[in-house]
Amino acid sequence: MQKITPFLWFDKNLKEITDFYISVFPGAKVRSNGALSDTPSGNVEMATLEIFGQEFGLMTAGPMFKFNEAISFMVICETQEEIDQYWEKLTVGGSEGQCGWLKDKYGLSWQIVPSVMNTMMREGSKEQTSRVTEAFLKMKKFDIAALKQAYEG
Repeated sequence: MQKITPFLWFDKNLKEITDFYISVFPGAKVRSNGALSDTPSGNVEMATLEIFGQEFGLMTAGPMFKFNEAISFMVICETQEEIDQYWEKLTVGGSEGQCGWLKDKYGLSWQIVPSVMNTMMREGSKEQTSRVTEAFLKMKKFDIAALKQAYEG
């Protein structure tokens, strides 16, 4: 059992939400679900969703609270193909942001990040990290080839 589990409050349509995330993330699965009635916000549905071994608590309990960019989930990607797939699936009905950030159709923020960028920023010289930063500040979806080109100068 995990000690810390992100718990996400959505407005409605829990089945639609869990089906969406299962379609985006390979191997994702619903671990449990249930419904409560006669709560202060009306009927409440709850589920536990597992994505890459990480459990998430999900609840649909009405529109009282909305997600914002202060909380996001980072998906580390090994290839451009992986970045492209997550970006394409998560932006359907959502919106693109800058520097690898996006919001899905439920308003949840995600960062789709190439693993190689972490290496570049950690191991690069000041000039290399400056060029990489300048390159990614112009991007919405990260482009690994462009980041590598900036790194190499």
